[in-house]
Amino acid sequence: MKIEYENIISVENLLLAWEEFLKGKRNRGDVQEFSFRLADNILSLRQDLKTLTYNHGSYQSFSISDPKPRIIHKAPVRDKLLHHAIHRILYPFFEKRFVNDSYSCRIGKGTHKAADRFQKFFWKVSKNNTKTCWVLKCDIKKFFASIDQEILMKIFKKHISNEDIVWLINRIVGSFSSTKPGKGLPLGNLTSQLLVNIYMNEFDQFVKHKLKQKYYIRYADDFVFLSENKSQFEEMIPQIEKFLSDKLKLQLHPNKVYIKTFASGVDFLGWVHFPDHRVLRTATKRKMLRKLKEDEVKPETVASYLGMLKHGNTNKLKAEVVANLGYNGKYDKISFI
Repeated sequence: MKIEYENIISVENLLLAWEEFLKGKRNRGDVQEFSFRLADNILSLRQDLKTLTYNHGSYQSFSISDPKPRIIHKAPVRDKLLHHAIHRILYPFFEKRFVNDSYSCRIGKGTHKAADRFQKFFWKVSKNNTKTCWVLKCDIKKFFASIDQEILMKIFKKHISNEDIVWLINRIVGSFSSTKPGKGLPLGNLTSQLLVNIYMNEFDQFVKHKLKQKYYIRYADDFVFLSENKSQFEEMIPQIEKFLSDKLKLQLHPNKVYIKTFASGVDFLGWVHFPDHRVLRTATKRKMLRKLKEDEVKPETVASYLGMLKHGNTNKLKAEVVANLGYNGKYDKISFI
């Protein structure tokens, strides 16, 4: 499958990208302003892309706690539209190249699927809970801020040879820098989600083809291995550190690498997993209950939390959620079961 630059910058693709971007954002002031002269704005963007004179706008930054503090960088509407246009074309191309067990920012994947796969791997490795299953859990230090842009572009060019597409991606990647020039990707960009998967796919392939690890799951910078053999993991950690450092200029978080038995409870993707059940991580629970005590908590927020709770052993917690709401008619359409 060969991708042409025109596939990305065509008016048709830009219009389809606009429809995707618009979902849930119609009432925002900057979106309405762009929409007021939509045809002119899209044709202007296309002209800049066609003549290779496009420049990415500057970012606005703000902090969130999710549950740990993160800095989100928000691009202008014009650039966000382009991010969607790029993602529409490049995602299907790269999706075929990713390993099955990376679950972040991929259609049909996500945290719940990853958690279910983790549980399934446990039953296989433990021979239906008759043998000890060991878990090596790792986390990358300052992941998004540590992405090396030069290495990223080298990886990208291994897959995409079209010079204009490479120019465009380089333009977007180079529009941002974290604490050091040439480092980092902005958390707020849709393109960043795809680009970090392209970056970490190098590690995924190393795990599968060099380390020969069958029971491996990655979600962004959070990844786990399962095995009957604890000593195998002790030998693997230096190999993992060396690959990440030498090839990707990344470091494991020194306080977030550990080996433990599955039966003792493994904290992964917001849940603490045990052989026959999983419970919500304490920090996630506290954040959720704190949010529910706010005066103007939205019904969709409540529905989202209750939907999440269906994926674990949480009957007691669901009752606590309902108690915290001080239930009234505002939530009639929400199922609390």
